[in-house]
Amino acid sequence: MSDHDRPGPGHHHRHDSVHPDWELLGPDLERGAELYTPLYEQAASWLREATTGAPGGVRRVLDIGSGPGVVSCLLARAFPDAEVVAVDATGALLERARDRAARLGLADRVHTQLAEVPDGLDALGGADLIWSSKALHHVGDQRAAVAALAGHLRPGGLLALAEGGLTPRFLPRDLGIGRPGLQSRLDAAGEEWFSEMRAALPDTVDEIEDWPAFLADAGLRAPGTRSFLLDLPAPLSADARAYVVTILSRAGEMYGDRLDEDDRNALARLTDPEDAAGITRRPDAFFLSAQTVHTARA
Repeated sequence: MSDHDRPGPGHHHRHDSVHPDWELLGPDLERGAELYTPLYEQAASWLREATTGAPGGVRRVLDIGSGPGVVSCLLARAFPDAEVVAVDATGALLERARDRAARLGLADRVHTQLAEVPDGLDALGGADLIWSSKALHHVGDQRAAVAALAGHLRPGGLLALAEGGLTPRFLPRDLGIGRPGLQSRLDAAGEEWFSEMRAALPDTVDEIEDWPAFLADAGLRAPGTRSFLLDLPAPLSADARAYVVTILSRAGEMYGDRLDEDDRNALARLTDPEDAAGITRRPDAFFLSAQTVHTARA
């Protein structure tokens, strides 16, 4: 799913962390990706520079795990001569992608393909650029998934994986409610949750998450890695505040039981729109995140 952070409270539904209800999460995925648009635009510009001079240019782009197609449409604008194929395993998210492309006047170049990653990719054909954001960590064997994507690159094509980076920050260390350091304890609980999610995936492989090594093992060359920053200082816009509330609400739903009562009470206040200490009213909430993109060439 073309999302923006390591899976965590903003991206999953408690009832099944291995197979989230992506259709239910569609609106949140779309809002989150829209919030991250400045970061994705930076990444797209970097990829455009990295593919300048490629034989034949970039004529076909695959967005693997596209979700609602926000990044697919950004890639279509960054590569105006290319067909972009949004690839996802959830039909409702691809419907959102088609609707978005139509609204933006990109329906003639942004197409969709229903497919599982990595086993359902055989029919995709080749591409000059393959982008995948926050999708491969939902696959048990990440190394094999990278190799599967690499197999669809045309000669000289570029594979770009948006995996890793820095967990978003949005809370001051001392909130004035509860114990200081709530953000760090949420991060720790999220890391525990992520490890359990990975362990429960089918055919999961427990190995070092070294994405450049995965790219090299797939036979790709000229590796490059760069991180991109999203810096939204306080005071946040209403849309950004609403997204932070969504993230915190899911934190309480998904792993609130890993927190103590004091932290759960602080979360409840932060997500209460009527509470003066809540995210929707406090002047010091911000949003700071970094996304790392790993690339290599066929």
